[in-house]
Amino acid sequence: MIAIGCDHTAAGLKQELTAHLEARGLEVRDFGAFEDKAPYPVVAQRAARAVASGECALGVLLCGTGVGISIAANKVRGIRACCCSEPYSAKLSRMHNDSNILCMGARVVGTELAKMILDEWLNAAFEGGRHAERVKLIEDL
Repeated sequence: MIAIGCDHTAAGLKQELTAHLEARGLEVRDFGAFEDKAPYPVVAQRAARAVASGECALGVLLCGTGVGISIAANKVRGIRACCCSEPYSAKLSRMHNDSNILCMGARVVGTELAKMILDEWLNAAFEGGRHAERVKLIEDL
C-alpha cells in the first residue's frame, strides 16, 4: 500500500497521482488534506508514521515545493524522504538512499513530469552493499 498526502496547494496533483498509482495496480491510502488550508506538517506526520510502522510500504507527499513536507516527514524516525524535481534523483534516492517517501512540489513539477518521477522512483530498488552502510549511519543519527 502506498501512502499519499498533500497540503491544499497540491490537491489536484494528488488526485492525478492517486489515479496513476491505481492504474499501476497499486493500493493507495489517502492521508489528506481533507480540509482547505491543511498544514503540511500534520499530513506529513500522518503518512510518515504509516510508512515507518510498515502499515504502508512507501509514501508520496506533495506541497507547493515539496521541501516543507519532506522536512516534516523526515522528523519521523525511520523515514528517508526525498524531495525530487526530476526522475534521475528519484531513481538514485531509492537505489542509494533507500528512500521510502517521495516528495514533490505541485508548483515546481507538472502532472506528466510528476508521473515520470514517480515511476522512476517506484521502479528502482535499493542496491544495498556500501549504500546499506551509509543508510545505517543515517539511521543512527
